[in-house]
Amino acid sequence: MLINWTDQGMRNVKETAKRAEAARKAADKLGGRLELYYTLGEYDIVAIAEAPSDEAQLQLLMQIGALGNVRTKTLKAWTESEAAKVVSKLS
Repeated sequence: MLINWTDQGMRNVKETAKRAEAARKAADKLGGRLELYYTLGEYDIVAIAEAPSDEAQLQLLMQIGALGNVRTKTLKAWTESEAAKVVSKLS
């Protein structure tokens, strides 16, 4: 995920550690995992999220987004080995 703080999120930036922990717990509860990296540049945070299904991932994104502190852009990614399996099926 590529994440930017909203105006609300910046006004409450001192709460970011608590919000991050709550997001990790929400991911855990859904059977997933969430890693956050604070960044410089176009995006404020880059997150790597894993979930057992696309539906669980969508639920996590909606839970995080509904709080109004961040806006997210998502990217679905495959590991090199996962991509290699797909490539091996090409004719």
